[in-house]
Amino acid sequence: MLEAIATAIEAEDYRRAAQLLKPLLKSDGEKNGNRRNPWVQFYVGRVQEGLGKTTAAEKLYRQLLPQVTNPKLMAQIRQGIARITALKVNAKEGAIATALAAPGGQDLGALILEPLVNLDKKAAAQTFGEVMNLDAYTARLQLPSRGWRFYRTGKIGELNYYVQQLHQAEIPCFALPLAKMRELNVFTVQYFAAGGTAPTVRCINGEGQKGTLAFQWSEIAQRVEGRLPLFESVVTVDAKHRIVRKTQLQDYVVFCDLHLPERNCILRLSEHDYQFLNGITLTPALAPGERETVSQSWQYLMAFLKENLPSVVVWSEFASFADTVLDFRETLSRIPAQIELDRRQFSLWDPAFHLYSGLAYWRQFKDSSMPLSQLPPGF
Repeated sequence: MLEAIATAIEAEDYRRAAQLLKPLLKSDGEKNGNRRNPWVQFYVGRVQEGLGKTTAAEKLYRQLLPQVTNPKLMAQIRQGIARITALKVNAKEGAIATALAAPGGQDLGALILEPLVNLDKKAAAQTFGEVMNLDAYTARLQLPSRGWRFYRTGKIGELNYYVQQLHQAEIPCFALPLAKMRELNVFTVQYFAAGGTAPTVRCINGEGQKGTLAFQWSEIAQRVEGRLPLFESVVTVDAKHRIVRKTQLQDYVVFCDLHLPERNCILRLSEHDYQFLNGITLTPALAPGERETVSQSWQYLMAFLKENLPSVVVWSEFASFADTVLDFRETLSRIPAQIELDRRQFSLWDPAFHLYSGLAYWRQFKDSSMPLSQLPPGF
């Protein structure tokens, strides 16, 4: 009977082989309990493979291989695994080639992994490893439990292929062309000139032009918050009494971006640029001789925003994102930070924050398409 099954498989008559296997599977199970004839199980896998059920076939092959001692059968099982692996590689290469050939498929992009929520991380890591060709341990370390992970850069067509594969396994992620970062109008807010139901801000656009922007609170769809470090160069004396120059953390500057998708723009506020002495009054009356710190003024400004934007989405995990992206120096150097801080030298933290805010923007508002030339009134 096994010879007849092998002949049917050789002739690619898999339905005939399946019919011949049915009585063998029944009698094999009845006679041996949980012990199965490995040849019968192998031919089940061959039939599955021939009928296009490659996932089930590969699973059976891999389960069967450690149990087999017959050299001939071991070789055939390995050949089956190799055939399925080759099919996967060819299918992957074909799908990626198609994605790269699509309009914009060659553009540089980034793949972002989102945190796993209520998902079996062990199972997700196994699938992630298969898709990205990683071992299970490394794959598990790459999957974030909180915050975004800037995973890799590459051609957006290929990254979109990986996103599709990971979504099928319910692993949250997204890919975005990095050129999108340049499509956003960023306005540095100097102060709120008016509050109430029709707020107005005095701000500066990307070309350094000053103007006024009036909007409705309902236009603000989300906020992005983050702290950027300031560094200073100091001279110290080491244990051997040698003069050493090093860079150390001096302070942090807090930033808050307001996203207005209908205008395709971002209002960027910061402790550094906001003119607390101008515009509307945000702080309560002070006692004679009492002074307010910049930090306190900023807190009042944030309270003002929260009062008027009680239900907007807030992205506040920039710190964890920065830990994953700061090593991508070449990528960050291509991103216009649109942040002006008193720095002695370029810092990757600035484009990292703009990237985080831009990713949050395009993650939510992929269909926003206002022309870059359409500036708000006053500019």
